[in-house]
Amino acid sequence: MLVVGRIGKPHGIRGEVTVEVRTDEPETRFAPGSVLRTEPGANVPAHDGAYRVPGELTVEAARWHQGRVLLVAFEGVLDRNVAEALRGTLVGVDRADVAPPTDPEEFHDHQLVGLAVVTPAGERLGEIARIDHAPAADLLVLRRPGRRDAFIPFVQAIVPEVDLAGGRVVVDPPGGLLDL
Repeated sequence: MLVVGRIGKPHGIRGEVTVEVRTDEPETRFAPGSVLRTEPGANVPAHDGAYRVPGELTVEAARWHQGRVLLVAFEGVLDRNVAEALRGTLVGVDRADVAPPTDPEEFHDHQLVGLAVVTPAGERLGEIARIDHAPAADLLVLRRPGRRDAFIPFVQAIVPEVDLAGGRVVVDPPGGLLDL
């Protein structure tokens, strides 16, 4: 499953929830009628017992609130109690349903996670744990054995090469970047 969001707190009393977006295409992923996968059958505590999260949720409606918070209504989630029970649930799509980018300089997060990170000289630094989407630039989160994670801006000057076939990303970090 490719995670595209995490359900947050309820909004109002009619079952709408906030969603922490984890995709570059929220208008596509959260379009009415879209079916999103969840961890099937996870039991989530609710005020009146346990609510069983279905294996998938269908988007009924989605809208931006104040231009920065995505509010989503899912079919069958009709009140605040059920919406509250969904809090923290990860929603996603099947990787097979995601078309590869048409631009050779563009990548989906799932294509990068797990790739080895090496210097131009070939020294292995670690592997990509995840991608954080920051306002200024995307950040590659570098998992380093025995050390703290490092954050590498995903810009051409620092990341000159992404070799998907070779399973590696070449980084040429300026001095001190990996020591922050």
